[in-house]
Amino acid sequence: MPPAPPPQIFDRDKLIARRQAFARRFDEYDFLRARVSSDLETRVADTPRIFEAMLELGGAGGGLSQALITQNRAKSAIVADTSIAFLEAARARGLEAVFADPEALPFETERFDLIVSPLVLHWVNDLPGALVQIRRALRPDGLFLGALFGAGTLAELREVLGEAETELSGGLSPRVSPLPGLRDMAGLLQRAGFALPVADRDTVTVRYRQPGALIADLKGMGERAAFARGIARPLPRGVLARAIELYKERFSDPDGRVRATFEILHLSGWAPAPGQPQPLKPGSAKASMADAVKRAGETGGKS
Repeated sequence: MPPAPPPQIFDRDKLIARRQAFARRFDEYDFLRARVSSDLETRVADTPRIFEAMLELGGAGGGLSQALITQNRAKSAIVADTSIAFLEAARARGLEAVFADPEALPFETERFDLIVSPLVLHWVNDLPGALVQIRRALRPDGLFLGALFGAGTLAELREVLGEAETELSGGLSPRVSPLPGLRDMAGLLQRAGFALPVADRDTVTVRYRQPGALIADLKGMGERAAFARGIARPLPRGVLARAIELYKERFSDPDGRVRATFEILHLSGWAPAPGQPQPLKPGSAKASMADAVKRAGETGGKS
């Protein structure tokens, strides 16, 4: 019997519509993506290689691709996204842009020697399958660098929504998207066939005047839950109001502002190739992810 398809947690049409809305007001809501793009740019710069062909998966307007080409870290780039507005913005920069869903990459095997993915992979229904597709699209000794939201993201909001709904409705319905943990991602990279897989985290605390400002940011970034039909019930206004009360009570600083946590998981993996360094025994790693990327890059590729 063929394996059962992965459960369809997210509605792809909703995700595409919200990505398009994000593109229209990108400059107002890109602060987390800008941080991630800067981190990815630094990690590529720490690799002593010049990449021939890169793919920016979930590339928005192609700012990261343009920066890496300008710095002579990549010779060419393709920007892939599901937003027509983002693709048009990338083409306006002179970049090649392709409509591509992370769950169904339209690229041939061994097309790229660098794939970067800023903050889109947490929205795929089949994350193991998406990672396999990324690895297949890499040439031998090609590098994948990705970033996605992890399980610690919006812990405060998860807590108060769950308590408010239990208190007022006597039950729970999914309200915030399920997200992977750090250990999960390290295992999934290995399962997808990456060599030298590494995962680390960057925890970002954002402060808001009130919880409503956080909810507005999530909407602007296209990061509201996009569950498929039948998974979640509509959120009653009374439950939301009670959740906001609890949020202010539990997660306010002395100045009255409230905290929101975003856990960003950074991923690194290489397409297998002869002569690569062998991984250390589990639990014996003593170097940072950046050091691992740099060392592995010294073993192959043209400079």
